[in-house]
Amino acid sequence: MLGHLHWDHTQGLPFFGAGNRPGSEVKLYAPAQGDTKVVVGGFMSPPYFPITPDELLGSWSFLALQAGKAGIAGFSVLALDVPHGPGRTFGFRISDGLSSMAYISDHCPTKLGDGPEGLGEYHESAPALCRECDVMFHDAQYTDEELPARASFGHASAGYAVGLAVAARARRLLLFHHDPARTDQQIDEIVHRYADAPVVVEAATEGMTLDLP
Repeated sequence: MLGHLHWDHTQGLPFFGAGNRPGSEVKLYAPAQGDTKVVVGGFMSPPYFPITPDELLGSWSFLALQAGKAGIAGFSVLALDVPHGPGRTFGFRISDGLSSMAYISDHCPTKLGDGPEGLGEYHESAPALCRECDVMFHDAQYTDEELPARASFGHASAGYAVGLAVAARARRLLLFHHDPARTDQQIDEIVHRYADAPVVVEAATEGMTLDLP
């Protein structure tokens, strides 16, 4: 039985409450694939979500981002297409000229082939985004053992993320996009597998703060 969905408008969006308040100013960039506001409204509207983009508090701009380099809020941003699902998905490299961060949240490299280790291809975009970055966030929803049965869902394994980080000479890897059913202990066990990897491997956690050089 479906219960009544209650959502307190004053508490903001589930993943970005700071933007949904009076006086806020938000520029939302998404991969160019038509009208960005319409795309966002496709999943952010009843019955899937309690409000529409027009009901967000503050001032919101919905912008289409093309692949390539862009200057955004004082940062250099490289956005490149990565395989994921039927829609368009970007991975990002962000730099302030001193430090660099790679962010690939949803990535299904097996869509382009098995790759050298059977976990997916190290296709052109992946190393370009991660090469020698200070910190690399990467989709690691599955273990390598789970991947064959679940690769079609659109995500990567922890082993692929570690292999890519090593190949790209990243300095630090944070595994994230953890499987929702995974316990903290299970995530710790996955990280422990890579204790001897030639790159620092950790699990991203809610509330984590990073100091970059």
